[in-house]
Amino acid sequence: MNRIVVLLALLLFLPLFGLGVPFLYPQWNASSSASAELMASGTLSHLWNFVLGGYIASTLLLILGVGIGVFILGVGNAWIIASYQFPGKKIFEWALILPLAVPTYVMAYLFVDLLQFSGPIQTILRTLLGMDTLWFFPDPRSFTGAIWSFSFCLFPYVYLITRTAFLERSGRLIEVSETLGYSQGQAFFRLVLPMARPAIFAGMALAIMEVLADFGAVSYFGVQTFATGIFKAWLSFGDRLAAVQLALGLLSFILLIFFIEQSSRSQLRFSSAMQGKPSPKSLHGKWAFLAFAFCGMTLLFGFLLPAFALIQLLYKQGLSVDIRYFDWLSNSLTVSFVTAILSVVLAVFFAYAVRLNSRLSWVNRLLGFGYALPGAVLAIGVLSFLEIFHLSWWISVSILVLIYAYLVRFLSSSLQSIEAGLARITPSMDGSAALLGLNGLQILKRVHLPLLKRSLMTAGLFVFVDVMKELPATLLLRPFNFDTLAVATYQLAADERLAELALPSLTIVLVGLIPVFVLSRVISKS
Repeated sequence: MNRIVVLLALLLFLPLFGLGVPFLYPQWNASSSASAELMASGTLSHLWNFVLGGYIASTLLLILGVGIGVFILGVGNAWIIASYQFPGKKIFEWALILPLAVPTYVMAYLFVDLLQFSGPIQTILRTLLGMDTLWFFPDPRSFTGAIWSFSFCLFPYVYLITRTAFLERSGRLIEVSETLGYSQGQAFFRLVLPMARPAIFAGMALAIMEVLADFGAVSYFGVQTFATGIFKAWLSFGDRLAAVQLALGLLSFILLIFFIEQSSRSQLRFSSAMQGKPSPKSLHGKWAFLAFAFCGMTLLFGFLLPAFALIQLLYKQGLSVDIRYFDWLSNSLTVSFVTAILSVVLAVFFAYAVRLNSRLSWVNRLLGFGYALPGAVLAIGVLSFLEIFHLSWWISVSILVLIYAYLVRFLSSSLQSIEAGLARITPSMDGSAALLGLNGLQILKRVHLPLLKRSLMTAGLFVFVDVMKELPATLLLRPFNFDTLAVATYQLAADERLAELALPSLTIVLVGLIPVFVLSRVISKS
């Protein structure tokens, strides 16, 4: 049993080994012709001498800008919702997580469509101001536009985690600080914010890792990051070694953020010494208006305007439906459903194995790292490993390689849900079942699985939605003539056929709303 668990875990960890293939097998990138070798070395030389510095600089600037954006939006909204009562708060509590349903690449397309010269906002402003051009209006397809788009799409990661931290720790702290003569602003910046720092950084780390993993949005904005460099090296230059080296560079960013986040989380025990149920203060007058305006503007730009843009594009398209849409939908549903089922089965297997033998807990921590792998890095690792055995042709004829990559990427999300469900089942129940003569498999079937129904459904649902939205790995690993909704949306946007991408984009958003509504129900009940 233990050997099977370890072997399966190592099988799901092979893409990382694949990134080391070019260095262990120098002939991996070699070709039968000397000209191919010269082309490869030329590509590497060009990347190192001319573009690598730009990739690093733009990636760091993008991380910095998005980090500031999600901090302001996430922490600001979390503090307002957790600490004050004002009109509309009940709606904003759950509505502020709606932007999670919009993939970053869809947000990018809609952001540009709304703010470009022919978009509705500039058109209305030109009409009201009587001007032919708005010289002061910034170009939406720019580096700043990318930061803006990512910030409004990803701030819910910070909002959800930070709001929980504020609810758990800020109530009594504010009351005590006020008795010592601090104002609410001083108490927030000197006491509450530093003690919530681990939670804030955890949310920011999730958002930053999403930025590093993104390809669709940054390529549409023309921002040159490691992700776009990987695609150029592999697909444009045909240089696998250059793609692997760029993938390792991107992975180093991820590992650094992962390490800092884990170090920050390890200090969480210092920030939970004082807990208490907060007493939200009622706001009136201009302060109530300002709180409503801040939350309302965040929701407006993060979800309402993108949803309006999608509906407007769908209206422009009329009742016509691209005949390929049903193939895209069928392909997306197939890989999403199969991956969700397999991920739940594997998550139950690994979680239950650790429950029976706690010494295997390292296996689940190893599998949890898969979610931090960007899709482009994962795809390069899979392709590199297949190349050792000359099996790269599999990706052109079968979806099995694609499903395998999805499992590596998203198994950790279902594993966390199953582990949380098993943690609520006390060991005494296992002991009672064993006294009745049940073995381990019978206990799982007759005791644990019935109690895990909700966790199983939640795990499968989140993996299903994640697969529906996944773009970079799908672009590199999909078989011929196998386009998903995400791939079709990206290709239509690249061709500037924005009206035609409305239906596939809206489908992805509607599917993404399902787990968001599940989260909103949990928030409402809590």
